[in-house]
Amino acid sequence: MAGNAEEIAELELEAVIGFNGHVFSGLRVHPDREHLIYPLGCTVILKSIQNGKQEFLHGHTNNVSCLAVSKSGHYLASGQVTFMGFKADVIIWDYAKRAIYARLQLHKAKVEALAFSPNDKYLVSLGGQDDGSIVVWNIESKEAICGSPASAHSAGHCLTIKYSNHNDDLFVSAGNGTIRVWELDLPNRKIRPVECQTGQLKRIVKCLEIPEGDQFFFCGTTSGDIMKVNLKTRLLNSYGPIKHKFSQGVNTIKVVKSGDILVGAGGGGFSLCSGKNFKTLKKVQLEGGVTSIALRGEGHQFFAGTEAAQIYRFSYTDFKEELIATSHNSAVNDVAFPFGSSALFATCSKDDIRVWHTDTSKELLRITVPNMTCNALDFMVDGTSIISAWNDGKIRVFAPESGRAILEIHNAHSMGVTAIAGNRDCKKIISGGGEGQVRVWEVAQGCHRLIETMKEHKATVNSIKIKSNDKECVTASSDGACIIWDLVRFVRNQMVLANTLFRSVCYHPEEYQMITSGTDRKIGYWEAYDGSAIRELEASQSGAINGMHISHNGNHFVTGGDEKLVKVWDYSEGEVTHVGTGHSGSITSVKICSNNRTIVSTSADGAVLRWRYPHPS
Repeated sequence: MAGNAEEIAELELEAVIGFNGHVFSGLRVHPDREHLIYPLGCTVILKSIQNGKQEFLHGHTNNVSCLAVSKSGHYLASGQVTFMGFKADVIIWDYAKRAIYARLQLHKAKVEALAFSPNDKYLVSLGGQDDGSIVVWNIESKEAICGSPASAHSAGHCLTIKYSNHNDDLFVSAGNGTIRVWELDLPNRKIRPVECQTGQLKRIVKCLEIPEGDQFFFCGTTSGDIMKVNLKTRLLNSYGPIKHKFSQGVNTIKVVKSGDILVGAGGGGFSLCSGKNFKTLKKVQLEGGVTSIALRGEGHQFFAGTEAAQIYRFSYTDFKEELIATSHNSAVNDVAFPFGSSALFATCSKDDIRVWHTDTSKELLRITVPNMTCNALDFMVDGTSIISAWNDGKIRVFAPESGRAILEIHNAHSMGVTAIAGNRDCKKIISGGGEGQVRVWEVAQGCHRLIETMKEHKATVNSIKIKSNDKECVTASSDGACIIWDLVRFVRNQMVLANTLFRSVCYHPEEYQMITSGTDRKIGYWEAYDGSAIRELEASQSGAINGMHISHNGNHFVTGGDEKLVKVWDYSEGEVTHVGTGHSGSITSVKICSNNRTIVSTSADGAVLRWRYPHPS
């Protein structure tokens, strides 16, 4: 398969639902005022504000940790994290070509922050706490000019950097107990720091902002106040607010044209405060700590990104929040389409289940269960309920329009419910648990009854599929067995054994064969009536196959796993026809919609990707 990799067609990526809200100042507006720029996993996404069309910059090998946009808008820069002992890349992107302009490698383990000089001459980069150095790069020659440790040995880690607005040779760095103004001495290839004196005030600075005149700069601190420092004399001018500090620290600040300051706080408060005495003028409460503020143009409109992976839009005049994008902020475990419909789909994650509109990627419904993780979900065939499996050992049933809880089955499994499926007649639910039991439940209006427990598996049940006549089902487990159960007599019909941890299983639509996938990176075809192996395909170069789904006509199936690639296969030939690259975390599940238009795949970095299905019926 590796030999003919050149001919395999690319899957067309239609949309991405996702935003990494944990990157400080990760959400930016490009100077052309038309595009939002933000990170998701190892991708940088450019999204048109007008029509929502997305473009993707692929190039990082691990999660993006910081972003910067040059003043002219010609360049973007992004830094990443990597494993200990390895170098973390900084990539400069050519914005017009949407391509890599330069890849810069010096920092170890993590790039903490980036800043462009005002005339696009230099880029300054700050390494993370394992690296602790500041490096100035010449953008034209793509080489490092000089570097220096970011803070004195007596001070703590440096956390952020900012370039002055007019001088290419002056920038500021700040962090735990350190604020420094640096001057670049180009002839001698040196950067020289001057420590700013703050007197008795000891603070950890999270963010910096230098207003237009380059007279002063503001520092937002973890204590919830803002320091104003004179850039010429390097002395503390004032700080505040003295009494009503910003809850859970100041994460990000931006100065607007009037001289007032927009403040994003860790407690989710988004405020406009006076630039003179730091008094709060206007305030709204957002969901999740505010990690980035981006001004559009002069600041008549601005955007805020939060840790709950939400993006809000504000206008300066009325200061009302408008939620423009939502996404999961932790690993997405499963995705499901309603039976016979492709207009919407549901995904589940830690704390919640969300229902999305397929074409617009808008969130239609959120069902929240705090501090619990939903492992799997499915729509009942008649569409009247969403059945879900949770790690606290409960099966929860919700109404798909209102999100109202219809039914809760307590202690359904002792080690969490890990797989779930609903019968065609909508009267029974079959669930699998972390202890390996498979249980059949009868559900009626608001009440339930355990019909049978089938104890055969020795480890977690990962996937359950039911035959269309409701007489048989197959379960795949981490103990290396797939068992076909008789749902009339509740006994084992057949058993398939392999040296793998099975992750998923699918019946062929004609139900005489089934395909399995697991951690041995192989796809197995099996006879359903006697469990004999038909053939085995080498499915991935590295990592388990976690998700698999077969099309309704049975001609193709799609897989995804730790390799981060979505692959579409021809069922009878056993060949890959299309490959989709775009995920930056392990793919957890993948589904084809019922009218063969789209594929939806979910991953461990919280992203939900929608692809065009290449073989429409």
